[in-house]
Amino acid sequence: MLKNLLPNFIYNSIKNIPLRVLTEIRLRKNKPIVVNVAGKNVFLSENGITENSNLALMCCENDIKTVIQNISNNSLYSINDQIINGYVTVFGGIRVGVAGEVVTNNNIIKTIKNISSLNIRIPHEIKGCSLKIYDYLVNGNVVYNTLIISPPGAGKTTFLRDFAYQLSIRNASRNILIVDERQELTGYYENSQKLDVGNFADVYTNCTKEFAFINGIRSMKPDVIITDEINLEKDLNAIVNAITSGVSVVCSIHAKNIEDLKNKKAFSEVLNKKLFDRYVVLESIKNPGEIAAVYNENLVCVYL
Repeated sequence: MLKNLLPNFIYNSIKNIPLRVLTEIRLRKNKPIVVNVAGKNVFLSENGITENSNLALMCCENDIKTVIQNISNNSLYSINDQIINGYVTVFGGIRVGVAGEVVTNNNIIKTIKNISSLNIRIPHEIKGCSLKIYDYLVNGNVVYNTLIISPPGAGKTTFLRDFAYQLSIRNASRNILIVDERQELTGYYENSQKLDVGNFADVYTNCTKEFAFINGIRSMKPDVIITDEINLEKDLNAIVNAITSGVSVVCSIHAKNIEDLKNKKAFSEVLNKKLFDRYVVLESIKNPGEIAAVYNENLVCVYL
């Protein structure tokens, strides 16, 4: 999947790195190319990775333009709606973050031009990464309402993807609805599913969580809804509606730990209503999706 995205000289070096440990490729204009391998930032060299900056491959403006052309099929306009959000999702769930000159009109973001940095994040399938705490999240036919907590890059999406798969292979009568706004969980591309979420998942992509939750409950009769990266203020009503409709919700949020979560606006309402039965904190030491702790609805630690 990276071959269709990267300039040839970068791809030929990336090939020397096992994909299972490669999480990020960072291209910065006129700077050494940096890759994150097993949680550590190192330079990309002609033969793979190095800690010596003098051996690092350099990224020029044309290399960034090449990637942008590849992800947009030579039509920047076609991906502008994604660019204004800061990233584009392509090729089986790869997320390409962009930074550059933000263009606004009446305080409304119109586009990002003169792109100077790209962060290419590689999705992973780690089968079984959720099994260590599976029994803390599932009790017979009951799937507990669960919030996955981690900083960016610590494996929220990887965990959710495997959890959907594990739910699917263990109970064929359980219907799962995956709300995948930007095709990162399932990795859909040109109507072809690239990442395995099991055989009993229905998927909404390219829509808001509010639309998918409301219409999905009405039309797909899910037992569980799984979604990534919620905004408590924006998505809270949809989550409450699902839970009070008898549908379990498993979702994720950006936060370093429970203390960070407590500081988020609207979390006091979540805690007071006891919307979630479980809170799972992830960390990324060597591999994405590593579990630091599990808390119950009262934020009492039940797994460490």
